[in-house]
Amino acid sequence: MVRPISLWLTLLTGFSGLVYEVAWQKYLATLLGSHSEATAAVLAIFLGGMALGYELFGRVTQRLSARASGAGEVPALLRTYGAVEVSIGIWALLFPWLFSAAQRVSFLVPPGHEALSFAFDVLLCAVLLGPPTVLMGGTIPLLTQALSRTVAEATRVHAWIYATNTAGAFAGALAGGFALVPWLGLDGVLRAMGVVNLTAGATFIVLDRVRKARAQRAHASQENLASAVTTLASRAPQSLGVYAGIAFLGGFAMMALQTVANRIGALSLGSSHFTFAMIAALFVLCIALGSFTVAALPRIPRALIVASQWALVALVAALYFAVPRAPYAAHVVRAMFRDVPQAFGPYYAATFLCMLAVLAIPIALSGALLPLLFHHLRDRYGELGQIAGRLYSANTLGSLAGALLGGYVLLFWLDLGDVYRVALAALALSAALLTANVLGARRGLAGGACAAVIIAALLLPSWDPLHLTSGAFRQRQPALETFAGSEEFYAAESRGTKLLFHRDDPVSTITVIEAPYQGRLSRSIVNNGKSDGNTAVDYATMGLLALVPALVSDDPSNVFLIGWGTGVSAGEFTRLESTRLVRAAEISPGVIEAAPLFDPWNLGAHADPRVILERRDAYRALLRSREHYGVILSEPSNPWVAGVEMLFSREFLAAARARLTPGGVYAQWMHGYESDDATLAVVMRTYADVFEHVAVWTTGGNEVLLLGFNSPAAYPPLAAIKERYARRDFRAGFARCGARTWEELATHELMPAGVLVREPGGRIHTLRHPILSHLAARAFFSGGEAHRPALVGAIDAPDPVPRGLLAPEAGVLDETKLSAITRHVCATGRKAECATWLAYWSHRFPDSSLREGTWRETRALFGANAESARSLIARLAGFYRGETPAFATPDRVQAARMTAALYATHFVHAIPFPRAGLRRAFSRCEQGVTALACLDAHRAANQLLTGMAPAPRF
Repeated sequence: MVRPISLWLTLLTGFSGLVYEVAWQKYLATLLGSHSEATAAVLAIFLGGMALGYELFGRVTQRLSARASGAGEVPALLRTYGAVEVSIGIWALLFPWLFSAAQRVSFLVPPGHEALSFAFDVLLCAVLLGPPTVLMGGTIPLLTQALSRTVAEATRVHAWIYATNTAGAFAGALAGGFALVPWLGLDGVLRAMGVVNLTAGATFIVLDRVRKARAQRAHASQENLASAVTTLASRAPQSLGVYAGIAFLGGFAMMALQTVANRIGALSLGSSHFTFAMIAALFVLCIALGSFTVAALPRIPRALIVASQWALVALVAALYFAVPRAPYAAHVVRAMFRDVPQAFGPYYAATFLCMLAVLAIPIALSGALLPLLFHHLRDRYGELGQIAGRLYSANTLGSLAGALLGGYVLLFWLDLGDVYRVALAALALSAALLTANVLGARRGLAGGACAAVIIAALLLPSWDPLHLTSGAFRQRQPALETFAGSEEFYAAESRGTKLLFHRDDPVSTITVIEAPYQGRLSRSIVNNGKSDGNTAVDYATMGLLALVPALVSDDPSNVFLIGWGTGVSAGEFTRLESTRLVRAAEISPGVIEAAPLFDPWNLGAHADPRVILERRDAYRALLRSREHYGVILSEPSNPWVAGVEMLFSREFLAAARARLTPGGVYAQWMHGYESDDATLAVVMRTYADVFEHVAVWTTGGNEVLLLGFNSPAAYPPLAAIKERYARRDFRAGFARCGARTWEELATHELMPAGVLVREPGGRIHTLRHPILSHLAARAFFSGGEAHRPALVGAIDAPDPVPRGLLAPEAGVLDETKLSAITRHVCATGRKAECATWLAYWSHRFPDSSLREGTWRETRALFGANAESARSLIARLAGFYRGETPAFATPDRVQAARMTAALYATHFVHAIPFPRAGLRRAFSRCEQGVTALACLDAHRAANQLLTGMAPAPRF
């Protein structure tokens, strides 16, 4: 009974251990930042603590066993392990409070000493993570000794412990990454897992008492075991050093390969936290399978350990040639599930099974290494727990070296393929050492095989960067070449594309490509397979992100820029006469290295003496800065990208606001494409939670710019804004972005300051309860569109009062200006607003002949729906006349709902609809016999019009 219960509890503690790792990494990212040095430091602390724990508890196990044997008692190993688990649980429950204290202590280092500050924070992290990770190292040595009754069964028991603990870790990796953190938050996760460890620890203490009730039989068994191992130890005294070295090499190689797998996964599936959780789960599951296999073997011949590791070398070498096809294979699977939201779970399950089919055997062979080494040594050394502790300590130290070198240091000079080859060479060396020590007579053959593998690894062909960074994970529908094979697919994807730059840096894989676009060449910077800016489609967006906040800030002379990208935003700042300083924080070394390639478009920004481009984490840079800025612009990657969600958190926004000058503006880019209403709502709600005055602009298409004002008056006076716009530098900059007149620019204002207010009770995104990356990654899977909330007021409220910058002039625009405005709105891809401006034009100038010419120019925006768009425009024009739109449905409730949805979707604050037609639709509804249904529709419409619910799409 004791052994089965112990194994089940080991499964649970393995589960909690991986969930802790997920949560702790997120906690410490808020202290250290999310740059590669911070990630490496956290991983070093975590793995270093476990390695120390394995070694320490190996010795503790030996001493407890020796002391009990001398006293003629059963060693209290289960009770000791129970105390270990209770201690972990208590630490987990205290961790949120301890972390908050560490955050306060962190600021004891004065600003301006970044290196000292970072080192101090790493020390704080070691204090926070050191005790629990050391305690986690007690599992293998304590339980191996405690649950083994004889030397003969020790291998199987040890393998079962390792396997069940790792299988629990597999479940923890999936649960932590996919569900628990967004559901419970970081504090809630630690509380829940703390209860798991407390329960497990208490149960182990009870089990120890159960064993004492059978003390005589257990004592005899332990005496026989001690006698047997003592005899064997005296027969074959030998150092563990060489086998610890083999375990070290195995840990190094597999962790280096896992870091490569993480990056290839990001290039193939997208760099969301779902991808990394799935790859971590895959590795620990396969390691568990390898250990389960060892436990199931009836006998283990000496040559098996050698053969298994040479087989691993061969399979890893063969997989090298499959890696470049991973993005294509992922695309084929993706195309089968399309963009159906309900397919999210099945898609990831199918992807996991496909990866499992390819990687199960090689990773399982690596998972068999430690149990097989333990089996080889257990007949030759006297202390089972100490042997297990030493082997696992060495293996974990190897994993630490693999993570630091393969995932960080080597990537300053090598690419992913080189790191893969280094790992392959380490596996070959490990296999050769095994052969020489287990089958000593074949040392020459082992050395020759090792040398051959290393030479072959050096001669392997490099991976094609264009294949790996094709970004095929963004294609949700099958292409013509999807099922034609990888060569055909890659040829089609890269047709006309020229690779100008490629770098696998410690943060991401960066490429710069050039490709034809509408008769001209467009240059793009690609981050982990996803374009983060190109000089054709995105130029206006990147320019407006700089110019709009500079236009409405009281003093835009000092600028802080989060993310460099192509440098176009920085370049626009440098062309403003008032700019004195542009400090840019960029996390990726590859982006900084590629900066000169965009000089023709960013106006040589990186070489401008007023620009300081630093490789820094923006969160730490702002939090610890003494400077204040008139404009802080955040244009990071998409929030579904792992780590980026920190820049959208309430804590980060508050830190940014604290660094604004009075009258300063914090500007945040956010995309509506490949997103949904819930994701955009969380971003806007969090923004409004920090800034009392928020304006929402669009840069074109479905992209928004949130402006948070550090001023009680929000915008400066309109006359001052228009005066600044009239300056030569601003007019030239806006002209480069396609806004050639004040009126055209003012149409980019979607919500005037004061419309977006804090919504009581709505969920917001915080560092301690991160929900944005989860929502954004699920929305990215579907590839839908987010629609800004209406926020136009309830049905029975007074007619909206225009508060936008363009509103004072909209009612007196002549037809020439109205034509130019409409053309501009339609040309920037704003379909809903385009229809509204055409309707307003139709209302103002019903007999216009000029409008028909504009319609012919803009109808392409509506594509195949151009004819139905005419009907839509007529309905919207009816709103301006106080009419209720006619729908082809006799159901008055449905017609009322559709009227509200139409009103909300096409409302433009500069030219607002009167409410008469909307009210009339619900008045007709109330005159029918479905009064209750109409009341529900009225309530739903009010929620829609006040931003409490997303608009239905008809």
